[in-house]
Amino acid sequence: MPEAAIRAVLLDLEGTLYAQGKAVEGAAAAVQALRESGLALRFLTNTDSKPAARIHDELVDYGLPVRREELFTPVVAAQQLLAAPGTRVYPLVSRALLGELPNLVAEPPYTHALIGDCRDVLDYRALDEAFRAVRGGAELVALQRGRYFKRADGDHLDTGALVAAVEYSAGTTARILGKPAADFFELAARSLGLPPSACVVVGDDAGTDIAGGEAAGLTTVQVRTGKYADQLAEGLTGRAGYECDSVADLPALLTELRSR
Repeated sequence: MPEAAIRAVLLDLEGTLYAQGKAVEGAAAAVQALRESGLALRFLTNTDSKPAARIHDELVDYGLPVRREELFTPVVAAQQLLAAPGTRVYPLVSRALLGELPNLVAEPPYTHALIGDCRDVLDYRALDEAFRAVRGGAELVALQRGRYFKRADGDHLDTGALVAAVEYSAGTTARILGKPAADFFELAARSLGLPPSACVVVGDDAGTDIAGGEAAGLTTVQVRTGKYADQLAEGLTGRAGYECDSVADLPALLTELRSR
């Protein structure tokens, strides 16, 4: 893609704009600089345990100048997918999302089994019910399939571990709504009225932000914060079109690319 055609930036949140419970140094100023340069913005997250309104409140608490309508999450994608008449969804998701999603039902037959962050409700019966729903013909849908996520108290299993369990036992492959699904990035670009080729995705995770962005045809930038150190040790870096030390360096990088 000609870098001068860049018109929008899709920014990952955790590990990119904030980490370890606080904003990355210079992140707020970087977001403001991107706005002032005339670039459209979307803020992407695989967070699948909270409504978008709560995520927005947390970003405001971090001092990040993010607008509610600029957030794009797997829950937004699920709301679109599951709204069709006749849909019957078994939800293995956080209680916080039960009022956010359409067509959730408590008994079969199911057309979809939806898995997301469910640490507050997870037990064997609930996981077994998702498995039975899929065995009964329901489509397995995952809000995302991250391997793990980082918090101030350490690393934690992510939704992908549960998705893999049901996939293995049911002999199927889940439809993924969040990163790294190319559809997720394409929908985010379309929400701005732009083709993916006019957008840059910026994130710390080569397996989700960078791989998904590449699959969707976006220019990719990996920041050396968040999961970057882990992935460097695992030999997973070096896939992005560009790298920078942190999001604070992003405005200067994009100014250079747009001027070429």
